[in-house]
Amino acid sequence: MSGELAGAAWPMFGWIDDVRAPLADAMRQGRPAALATLYKVEGSAPRGPGAQMLFVDPQDGGGEIAASGYFSGDCIEGDVASHALHVLSEGVPRRLHYGAGSPWIDIRLRCGGALHVLVERVAPDDAAARELLGHAEARRSCRWHSDGTNRRVTQDDGPLLDVYEEPFSLARRHDPVRRLIVSGGDPGALAAARLGVLSQFETILLRPDGPSEPPPFPVSRYVRSDPATALAELGMDRWTAYLGATHEDHHDLGGCLAALRGGAGYVGMIGAKSRASARLDALKAAGATPEDLARLNLSPGVAGLGKSPWEVATGILAEIMQALNPARERA
Repeated sequence: MSGELAGAAWPMFGWIDDVRAPLADAMRQGRPAALATLYKVEGSAPRGPGAQMLFVDPQDGGGEIAASGYFSGDCIEGDVASHALHVLSEGVPRRLHYGAGSPWIDIRLRCGGALHVLVERVAPDDAAARELLGHAEARRSCRWHSDGTNRRVTQDDGPLLDVYEEPFSLARRHDPVRRLIVSGGDPGALAAARLGVLSQFETILLRPDGPSEPPPFPVSRYVRSDPATALAELGMDRWTAYLGATHEDHHDLGGCLAALRGGAGYVGMIGAKSRASARLDALKAAGATPEDLARLNLSPGVAGLGKSPWEVATGILAEIMQALNPARERA
């Protein structure tokens, strides 16, 4: 089981950065899960403190344990999975130490550092886990407090990770899932939405009076109403990015103004630089403040990547990721 995980030909589980979705799936199926949290890093490592993995009980006693997330890019994942199986069967948490000073000298970290991981069992009826998922659904920040056996969740936006040694416990913050709202339906808008999905954003595609058939790739939601109306219904917050890409000012300007007023973490509008002045004047006339306009990204993205839809979208997604991570603290 864990050996197959370590030697996976295509380790797609590493693409899942947020363990809450697979945790919710496990709880719905009545299956316990082992939550692994990287709580200390010494030296260099691919992931930082706060990174998490989730291992779901195969239950049939024979299948491969289901994993989400990664810590080291295949150095320790298989061994963590082995410990997770024991935690799942015994219910006793484990604190693991890999690399310099580790008792497992046969496990080599190519980065040369040391990693410390807490593995804890989460039952399908765990009250703290239900509360964690409830905050996620309501788009509220919260923190998961655990010593491996006792857990609680508080609604707060403290540091990403706090670790207390004596007695040991940790507090790991969970923010709402990053959300990308793209309005439009041309190749550029579709490329931005597709990259948003691949980048694990909750991606919503708006296309005013668009076709009744769904987009050609899965999105979290497809909405056919005017952007300003849709954004008022969806609600804005600082973990949301809005990209106006209909190229119709009566749609894009209204959407941008609604996003700015709602406190979106990123607001951008695709268009020629020659149209920027007129667009700013229109937003001022509609009531946008100087503070609002200072947060607006006209002709967004990273210069020099190219002008194809995918190149433009790549630059915009990079800009959005930076804007939604102002403290540079994602694990």
